[in-house]
Amino acid sequence: MTLQRGDTTVVIKDVPAHGCDNCGEYYLSAEMTEKVMALAEAAVRKGAEVEILRWAA
Repeated sequence: MTLQRGDTTVVIKDVPAHGCDNCGEYYLSAEMTEKVMALAEAAVRKGAEVEILRWAA
């Protein structure tokens, strides 16, 4: 999953997502979305230009 805000790009690998049986598109639960957004916000606050993370439960 790749998120971008301003000059910051955050790549988070292996994020657990659910797949749609009809269209094949992936989506996150509300809880997972909050966690991913918190990681991205932390990268923005640090002033990171590019941050690559691997999801760890």
